[in-house]
Amino acid sequence: MDRDFGRLWAAYTVSAAGTWLALDAFPIIAVLVLHAGPAAAALLAAAGPAAGALIALPLGPWVEVRRKRPVMIAMDLLRCAVLTSVPAAYALGLLTLTQLVVVSVVVTATNIVFTAASGAFLKSLVRPEDLLRANSRFETTMWTATALGPPLGGAAIGIFGPVTTVVADAVSYLGSALTIGSVRRPEPRPVRRTERPAVRDGWRHILRDHRLRALFLNTSLVNGLIMATAPLLAVLLLRDLGLTTLQYGLAFGIPCLGGLVGARLARPLAARFGQHRVLVVSGTLRAAWVIWLALVPAGGGGLLVVILVELGLITSAGVFNPLSATFRLAHTPQDRVVRTLSAWTITVRATTAALTVVWGLLASVMGVRAAIGLAGLLLLATPLLLPKAGTRSAAVPVGG
Repeated sequence: MDRDFGRLWAAYTVSAAGTWLALDAFPIIAVLVLHAGPAAAALLAAAGPAAGALIALPLGPWVEVRRKRPVMIAMDLLRCAVLTSVPAAYALGLLTLTQLVVVSVVVTATNIVFTAASGAFLKSLVRPEDLLRANSRFETTMWTATALGPPLGGAAIGIFGPVTTVVADAVSYLGSALTIGSVRRPEPRPVRRTERPAVRDGWRHILRDHRLRALFLNTSLVNGLIMATAPLLAVLLLRDLGLTTLQYGLAFGIPCLGGLVGARLARPLAARFGQHRVLVVSGTLRAAWVIWLALVPAGGGGLLVVILVELGLITSAGVFNPLSATFRLAHTPQDRVVRTLSAWTITVRATTAALTVVWGLLASVMGVRAAIGLAGLLLLATPLLLPKAGTRSAAVPVGG
């Protein structure tokens, strides 16, 4: 875990700080500035990821045959540029829901490309036995930023205006690009192959390994159902229950301390009880919380319920995520990391987009609370898709 990993970690920290400071910035802008209802908020949340995933589809093979560090820097700079257009349009009185969708599309596509490139770059930067340690550090950083970002972002929006956190997010990507550019270790030139790499090879690799396939299906459905409720929660809490943006930020910021705890516990728990058992238990627990959000009461009691439910969900995810990321990398050869991560991320984004649209329509027909409750019920069945033990798949190393 040398200085170059430290620089990569620092870049991730800067980017994560901006991202989580701007948590749900677009839904908040849509609800408070553009007066969007649940269907429009869901459309905004879904259209960007769906179109972004389609755009990113041919970019996976393009990334695979290029050095990953320049690609990561380019994606950071592009995200910075498109996000800057939002406060500019707002200042001129020209901001529309269409622009928010277009910016979301570009940000989603660049996120997918960056994630694929960074996964391959990380695997080339650290030893296999250090992968879980590295992913745990990223997870710890992410939950720290998530714990601090939403309350600070909510306060900043209340004081400085609705696009404040979008400006901060744009600046964070610029900082990330500069920090990644400081990595000193030379990156080897990717091997040119006679066959043309394609994202479909990533799907083939995932589907041929039944444990990887199970984790893939579980992750796609769980992430999709959880994220499908996010714009509905924004409408429920900000419009129906009348929470302030600061309270909204606290509702999602305070529970992220559980993610920090979970990320710190992932390695010792895996070392003591075994990685598969911890993966399954934490994956089961993260599916048991969303249903309670349908019962959120009004007033201070509602805020407390949201905080407690999110605390349970995020603590479970904090344990699960680094183990899942490490499992995925350890079961993927180096020459297939980019196409596999591209296929994985595209599927998760597309599933999330589709479910978000469906749940936005459901909320318009059956009400916000009922739609959230239905997502919670379906989540209770997703642990059945977690990987089973007792196979010959390669073990995932746990660094000491």
